[in-house]
Amino acid sequence: MPGNHGGVWRNILSSPPPDHDSPVPPVPNETSTYPLTGRFLAGRLRHALREPEKEYLESLVSAEERSAEDRMILRRGESSGNSTMLVDGFVLRVIRRGGNESIVGLHVPGDFVDLHSFALKRLDHDLVAVGRTHCAYFPHKALARAIVEQPRLARILWMASLLDAALHRAWILKLERLRASERLAHLFCEMWCRLQMVDADRPDGFASPFTQAHLASMCGISVIHANRALASLRDAGLAQFRRGRLFADDREALAAHGRFSADYLYGEGTLHISPGGFEGG
Repeated sequence: MPGNHGGVWRNILSSPPPDHDSPVPPVPNETSTYPLTGRFLAGRLRHALREPEKEYLESLVSAEERSAEDRMILRRGESSGNSTMLVDGFVLRVIRRGGNESIVGLHVPGDFVDLHSFALKRLDHDLVAVGRTHCAYFPHKALARAIVEQPRLARILWMASLLDAALHRAWILKLERLRASERLAHLFCEMWCRLQMVDADRPDGFASPFTQAHLASMCGISVIHANRALASLRDAGLAQFRRGRLFADDREALAAHGRFSADYLYGEGTLHISPGGFEGG
């Protein structure tokens, strides 16, 4: 993990470990055949991947890394020769400015957390793994070869990076339009939906390694305001967040409070890309 930094991020790292009691369960069929890449685009565009393309993508992995604690994957400004796929766990995008740290993005299993580093080489933010994680690394030289040898797969990888951009736009809108409790409700719904896509949710919510300090930073509010907003959600019977675990009995009510629509995730909904829609581009 990074060295001595003040502000929110130091509070995050010094917090007691939440009850993230077990790794997320495997997605049936796909991860048994493709243990490292089987969650990639699950619930979104995975149907567009043909079996030879899935095999090819799995073959590009050059190394794996497992960690039981928070760690830095890639620091801002560092030159990168690999892109990272998150096999299991959670990764955050963090920007540090003037002694302050802000979480500006979140990744779940199956995400290519830094595919854009293939083109940019140096990122403008840190990539930080939180809690137990399992990562697979793709050399940029192998990705460059894939663009030539597998142009259809290259298009799918490009679309994956565009899905990340859709997430960023939704986060900007969340910070601009929503009150504190609505931001938290929206964040919970997004995380729940994304984890459901990769079969890593639970019937009444999800487990995570996150603390109130993480949530506050993701929502652009103070820890005190996050605490009050969580109390508001609890008192309204919408959600409870205890030691990293979300409990929600009425998912639709939580989504309504957060003004959440999952369309921007490009899973089920009005923006869903059908197999025919992908091929007809």
